[in-house]
Amino acid sequence: MNNYDDIIEIDYEKIKSKRHPQMSRLQRAAQFAPFAALTGHEEAIEETGNAHTVDETVRETFYEES
Repeated sequence: MNNYDDIIEIDYEKIKSKRHPQMSRLQRAAQFAPFAALTGHEEAIEETGNAHTVDETVRETFYEES
């Protein structure tokens, strides 16, 4: 007996759910569509980056003194 011999010949019409009808292709595709799991995450990263940005005049002064 191979790994999948027990399920290769199954008649899926006999075992498919009567309670949960088969989804349309559009509904099924929607399940795998990208989504923003962390709403506002991009904005938070941008704000953090802006808060830590060094002013160019400060940077130039630092290099001149070194």
